[in-house]
Amino acid sequence: MTRQAESQATSYDVRIWKIERYKGVKGDTYRVRWTVAGQRHGDQFKKKAQADSFRAKLLTYANGGVAFDVETGTPIPMLNEQRAQQEVTPTWYEHAVEYVDRQWPQVSAKQRASIADTLATVTPALVRSEVGMPGKNVLRRALSTWAFNANARAQTEPPHDQSAALAWLQRNALRLDELSDPEVMERALKALASKLDGTPAAANTYRRKRPVFYAVLKYAVKRKHLAANPLSADNIDFTAPKAVETVDPRTVPNPRQAKTLIDTAGHVVPSGAALRAFFGCLYYCAMRPGEAARIRQDDFVLPREDSQAKEWGTVYLDTSAPRIGRSWTDNGRTRQERGLKHRPAGTVRPVPVPPPLVQLVRAHIADHGTTADGRLFRGHYGGELSESTYGRVWEKARADALTPAQAASTLAKRPYDLRHACVSTWLKAGIEPKRVAEWAGHSVDVLLRIYTHCLDGGEHEARRRVQRTLDGSD
Repeated sequence: MTRQAESQATSYDVRIWKIERYKGVKGDTYRVRWTVAGQRHGDQFKKKAQADSFRAKLLTYANGGVAFDVETGTPIPMLNEQRAQQEVTPTWYEHAVEYVDRQWPQVSAKQRASIADTLATVTPALVRSEVGMPGKNVLRRALSTWAFNANARAQTEPPHDQSAALAWLQRNALRLDELSDPEVMERALKALASKLDGTPAAANTYRRKRPVFYAVLKYAVKRKHLAANPLSADNIDFTAPKAVETVDPRTVPNPRQAKTLIDTAGHVVPSGAALRAFFGCLYYCAMRPGEAARIRQDDFVLPREDSQAKEWGTVYLDTSAPRIGRSWTDNGRTRQERGLKHRPAGTVRPVPVPPPLVQLVRAHIADHGTTADGRLFRGHYGGELSESTYGRVWEKARADALTPAQAASTLAKRPYDLRHACVSTWLKAGIEPKRVAEWAGHSVDVLLRIYTHCLDGGEHEARRRVQRTLDGSD
């Protein structure tokens, strides 16, 4: 039996009306209305050209003596095309899982988690109905920890409640060809800009997630499931939240504060003494925590111990290992080594080591040694250095070293702020931006955009010049 025979009743009694224009708050829309065997049907478009094209197709079929399906109002050839398309076009959910599996071998563990987070955020918005939708927390966990985690899918089955949530999603997910509707894209972008409870997410969170969503849609175009990336359409009614790219200068400690914090951290028991040089690497060489966590003794070229105390050394950075959950790594550990951030594999970044850090590194090696593979830093019990370990030490150091008002503020809130302090110190010292960018592992453009408000010395000098002009001194 053919699909046409399986359909509901057909009719040649078709009447097509003129296009109607509706003026709305968000813009005009154009509605095509027609009847089949007296039953009314309609479709709405945001552009008149789209409405004209659709109406012309209906007229062509009707004038050509083609039967229309009474229930849907669709010409039988068009209906058969739609059904054939539905059979070969995957749902958004199926496509997203395929994309995860395709990307998994070639991206870092941290990027895997970021992709999963984005897809788990947007996928619940790409459904045709919310009737019977599982709880948002259950659905989010099922997506982020299992469906979009290739390791988890290969090794385990989801818990019963998550399995039921995913079964609902498979039944209700939109097909890829249905994503071309601008209103669907508006819904998706709003989800990316919102927290799970519906409140606005940080603008930087949206800025991080949107490119991932765009890339998944781009892959659908490559697979010929979409004619064009629907995010590129010019009729999407959504205003992206503006992200703050610059470092807040209130978070950046000055040299005296940074040195005091590092020294205080060294006295925090039980792990502080073994982490003094770790914090020093962040402050004196602008290392990212993931870079410092994997630094080895052989990465340092230090002056001879009997040399002058003011001599500098060099550290050669080629590896980073940001901490991420075990389920995202290939080695089952909380950290997985990879190349430097935003740099091709094999890139080496030399950074000068000032005398204070030379002394800290030497003292660390003498007092605490290294791991079997030469790493300087490890957890309290010898394993991987975790964020929780150095985070607790830093929190205690802030409480001990800062005034109550400073401790309650954002000043040096995170160890990462030591990196910001280092870069801003280099810039204030007058080092040319290109060299600072190379030391810090940034592009010059990103460097100047992020650290523009940290140049307190430049701000003070600018005010001094203005004051001299106002006083008539110039």
